[in-house]
Amino acid sequence: MSTYQSLNNSDTEYRRRENDWRLFLRLVPYARRHGRLLAISMSLLIPIAIASSVQPLLIGQAISLIRSEPGTYEFLRNRPLLQGLNILQGLLLFAIIIRLLLTGFQGYLVQKLGQEITAAIRQDLFHHVTSLAVRFFDRTPVGKLITRLTSDVEALGDVFATGAIGIVSDLFSMLVIIGLMFSIQWQLACLLLLMLIPISVAVIYLQKQYRQANYKAREELSQLNSQLQENVLGINVVQLFRREKFNSELFRITNKRYNKQVDKTIFYDSAVSGILEWISLIAIAGVLWMGGWLLLRESLTFGILSAFILYAQQLFDPVRNFAEKFTVIQSGFTAIERVSSILDEPIEIRDATNSTNSKLSTFDTKSGYIEEVVANLESQNLDLPPQLGEIRFEHVWFAYKDHDYVIKDLDFTIHPGEKIALVGPTGAGKSSIIRLLCRLYEPTKGRIFIDGIDIRELPQAELRRYLAVILQEGFLFAGDVKSNISLGDDYSIEAIQQAAQITNVAQFIEQLPAGYDTQLRERGTNISSGQKQLLAFARAAIRNPQILVLDEATANLDVGTEALIQESLNRILMRRTAIIIAHRLSTIRNVDRIFVLKRGELVEQGSHEKLLQAGGMYATLHNLQMLGS
Repeated sequence: MSTYQSLNNSDTEYRRRENDWRLFLRLVPYARRHGRLLAISMSLLIPIAIASSVQPLLIGQAISLIRSEPGTYEFLRNRPLLQGLNILQGLLLFAIIIRLLLTGFQGYLVQKLGQEITAAIRQDLFHHVTSLAVRFFDRTPVGKLITRLTSDVEALGDVFATGAIGIVSDLFSMLVIIGLMFSIQWQLACLLLLMLIPISVAVIYLQKQYRQANYKAREELSQLNSQLQENVLGINVVQLFRREKFNSELFRITNKRYNKQVDKTIFYDSAVSGILEWISLIAIAGVLWMGGWLLLRESLTFGILSAFILYAQQLFDPVRNFAEKFTVIQSGFTAIERVSSILDEPIEIRDATNSTNSKLSTFDTKSGYIEEVVANLESQNLDLPPQLGEIRFEHVWFAYKDHDYVIKDLDFTIHPGEKIALVGPTGAGKSSIIRLLCRLYEPTKGRIFIDGIDIRELPQAELRRYLAVILQEGFLFAGDVKSNISLGDDYSIEAIQQAAQITNVAQFIEQLPAGYDTQLRERGTNISSGQKQLLAFARAAIRNPQILVLDEATANLDVGTEALIQESLNRILMRRTAIIIAHRLSTIRNVDRIFVLKRGELVEQGSHEKLLQAGGMYATLHNLQMLGS
């Protein structure tokens, strides 16, 4: 190997060790939160190591006492044999009891510490993931996230608790054993120490291989979970298009790759255990050979030889445990790398440090029930123009990928209380406008204002309380009906019921088995798509938004239900700004203005009649729909 290659490999190894240390340090703050628990568990290592290490010594002393050898301790020589053996037996029993009790208690503390660390990391990871921009979820499969939140996080607690503390315990035990061995016979102690060299070399090499195989295995597990999640969510398409066999074959291939990588981790882990067993047997044989030679030369007693045979076995127990813990740590480092890659993801959309305490906050989204708000609006002088709800796009450009713009130089103003419809072919940028307005994405260039304030200067929670979005498919959480309307906000049951009444969905809710307490399954699979959409309207209405966005919100409703919703919308939208995305142009005839989009550009705007007279793109779309109907 060339000098350059050697230096390059050395540098790579140095960076790997440095990276491992950096990864380990990421767990330290979590351990500091439970410093008292950590200190107690670490302090117990000393009596445990001493209690374990004196046992071979006591057994050796018993043999020396029986044979009246010169190596017997002074306080035992002048006593009767039976009394001396009883003292040694009592000391041995005391050491065993102390070791068992303290080991059990220390093991409990270590496991508790590991679970506390795991819970804290899982909580931080979940909070971070839910704070990431939607752009991150566009490129990350859900199955991979689930794997990192579950199995990867479980491995992290073992790194610090079972792994790191266990290694410290094993190292301390080895030091105590080596110290006692050198205190009674240095030649045999040196022999056993020499046996540790090939073990160290083998363990380090095999653990490197284990680390690589374990990383690949976890990547394959993530892919496996992604495929499983995809097939479960898309089970209707899978069965309707008879994709069961095809998808099963894809899953089998991924499962086979995963098993192959897991087999490698098992092989390397087993290889470490096998090598340790062989070397420990060789060490015992070496002790017997050298010990027998020293015994014949009368340089050694039977008691010391017996103690060393036990020490040879005991010395390799912490080495064996060390290798097992090292495997846990290598597995944990793999998990830390994967979890850290998520925690290191930057939160693209943050509240500004000097977020404006603007006039948006003066619009109280909980000021009374919806019915009262509507009644108040109806009693007002409708000739007065609304003061709130202005939206202004100022030369906005946006691309999901670099320079592949889906929004191009949008520059328009929506006045307070104005009803605007966005129309255009698929891919024109209608939904992208809504995502930018809600600040799920940041504009690549340009600015967006609400009531004269740049939305980047507003707290996200304030912005999203000020506007409500009803999507084409309402998403429901597992739980009861009323919690799916309130979504964790502090609304009374009376407010929830009135929001349902004002949106004409109360009748449907009251027909459910337990009314507002009816339990909905995950994604609301025990009610129809139309009923889910009705709950989405109630969810938006109870928040009394100043700006309401409807993204094909009535597409899943039948004609009768749509008529009921339209009646409630006419009241809710009174003196509120509204943006409506609709493909059925017949539903937007009465809006104030229609924005016609094409490839991210605003090509036409005006009322329904004005655009028809202009004979442009809108008129073409309208005529095609009329012809189709």
